[in-house]
Amino acid sequence: MIMTQTHIEHPEDTILTGDLSVFDILYDVASISMKMDGISLVWGTNPANGEFFVSTKSAFNKKKIRLCYTQEDIEFHFGHQPDLAQKLSFCLTYLPRTDNIYWGDFLGFGGTDTFQPNTIAYVFPEEIDSFLVIAPHTQVYVHNEMWDAICEPLQETFSDSAAIKWVQPSVDRVYAPARAPKINPDTIPFLSKKEAEIAKQEINSVIKSGKELDDATLTEILGSPQLANLYQFVIEIKEDLMDSFIIHDAPMSFIFEDVQIDGEGFIFHSEDYGTVKLVDREIFSYANFATGKFQ
Repeated sequence: MIMTQTHIEHPEDTILTGDLSVFDILYDVASISMKMDGISLVWGTNPANGEFFVSTKSAFNKKKIRLCYTQEDIEFHFGHQPDLAQKLSFCLTYLPRTDNIYWGDFLGFGGTDTFQPNTIAYVFPEEIDSFLVIAPHTQVYVHNEMWDAICEPLQETFSDSAAIKWVQPSVDRVYAPARAPKINPDTIPFLSKKEAEIAKQEINSVIKSGKELDDATLTEILGSPQLANLYQFVIEIKEDLMDSFIIHDAPMSFIFEDVQIDGEGFIFHSEDYGTVKLVDREIFSYANFATGKFQ
C-alpha cells in the first residue's frame, strides 16, 4: 500500500522499487480533487494543544516545524519573506476557526478575475469580490506528529463569504477500468530505494531540461528496458485516466500566457490502497523551469 501521507508520489515513481500497488489504486473506486498552482497553505487546530494555526507546507517538516498561532509567530518564522508573511497574517485573521486541519493553495486577493500566484494563470468568469481567494484540496488527520499526518482529498464544501472565496472544482471520472493488469515482477529488475531516489532525480532533470523522456533515455536511467517499459506503461494509464476526467466549476488555466491546460493535476485517493498525484510532468515541470519557478 502507498501511504496517504504529506508527501504524495507520482504513480510512475512508485513502481521503481517493485511496489506494484499503484495498479490497485488507479483501477479502484477513488475520490479525486483538483490541484491548484498556488501558495501552499495549511490551517486548522493543532490537536496537541487545541490552538488554531496557519502555516505553509513547512507545517509538515520533521525538524523545523513552523506553526503560527499568533502574528508574532508569523513574524518569527516568515518575517524574512515579507510577502508571504503578509498573506499568512491575513489568513490568520480571516480564516474561519475549525477543529479540523486543511491543506490548500492561496491564490490571491479579490478585486480581479485573474490570478497567477505561480506558473499557472487562472481566469474566472467574473471578478471575485471576496478579500481572499483560497483553494482547499486536502483534509489532514494528525494522530501523532504533524509530519506523520494522513491526508485525504477534501470532500467537504465550504461556503463563500465576504472574507473568503473558496475555489473547489469537482472532478468526475467518466469510467473506472474493470480490472488491473497483471504484472509479473520476476521479469523486471527493480531498483533499491537509494537507486530509485537517484533515478527520480535524473528523470526530473531530463524533464526540466525540456528533453523528451523517451524509451532510450529511461532505459539508460533505470538500467533495463523492462523497467523502462513498465514506467512508460504507468504513465500511459495515468494519462488515459486524466483524459477521462470531467471538471466542474474550475477557472480556465493557462501557462506561457496563452496555452490552455486542465490545471496542475489531481489528487487521486483510494480508501483501500492509498493516494497518488496525477500530473502531466513534462508540461508542468518544464513550464516551471522555463519561467524560473521550478522548486
